[in-house]
Amino acid sequence: MHSTLANLVDRLDKSRTSEVRVIPWSSPVPAFGSPVRSQVATLGLNPSNREFVDESGTELDGHDRRFHTLHSLGLGGWSDADADDLRSIALACFDYFRGRPYDQWFRRLDAIVAGTRSSYYSDENPACHLDLIPFATKEKWGDLKSQTRRKLVELAADSLGTLLRDSSIRILILNGESVASLFQDIAGIRLERREKIRWRLPRRRGSGVPGYAYSGVIREFRGIPLDRDMLVLGYNHNIQSSFGVTAQVVKAIRHWVASRTKRGQWGAATRP
Repeated sequence: MHSTLANLVDRLDKSRTSEVRVIPWSSPVPAFGSPVRSQVATLGLNPSNREFVDESGTELDGHDRRFHTLHSLGLGGWSDADADDLRSIALACFDYFRGRPYDQWFRRLDAIVAGTRSSYYSDENPACHLDLIPFATKEKWGDLKSQTRRKLVELAADSLGTLLRDSSIRILILNGESVASLFQDIAGIRLERREKIRWRLPRRRGSGVPGYAYSGVIREFRGIPLDRDMLVLGYNHNIQSSFGVTAQVVKAIRHWVASRTKRGQWGAATRP
């Protein structure tokens, strides 16, 4: 992960962070947990600003700090970062779930990961979390302008390929419709999509919100060979924020993940 991290720090230093709305003093976050030790990873859009600031927007510090910043490293700018600084950033990523993880978000997702018999919080069978864009932005992804999102993809999307290549990950779980859609666009593939009746979210009026499962196998990402088959599974509901995601729906998704990873029902992703 160190080569990927060094590349991201260099890009952060040379980019106009104001144009892409990246928090300029926040370090890149290539992973939450260790992708080297994990065979299972979940995938999101980009790190939340709450990994770096509190509710009032003040930088987390001391016991509350989760990741490094220019301030915590004593740097004037990212061009000043040396090998020791990169090791410190990487260690904060590797030890994320041993510190003060954002449990309000990760505990709900861990209920899905449990279908693989792994957990973010396990030393024996660890899972990790990755993001398509490893930079925290001032606004949530959905609130960013489309032009800003495109620039962020251009800035960092290929870093996921090198990270996956150098990892031990064999199962990648996509959290939500936005992640599944952007992942396919960036990778240039189409996953199999099937409706799951038991995943439908109830509503007072109408038939509710349908649930969809995504699946496929990738062997490369944006032209970067992975040197192995990687099973990709996903679902359209955002477990943390989709209105009306019930415990029964979470359980059904977990059981589906368990069945797909246990039986090895792997089908290759296709080119669009």
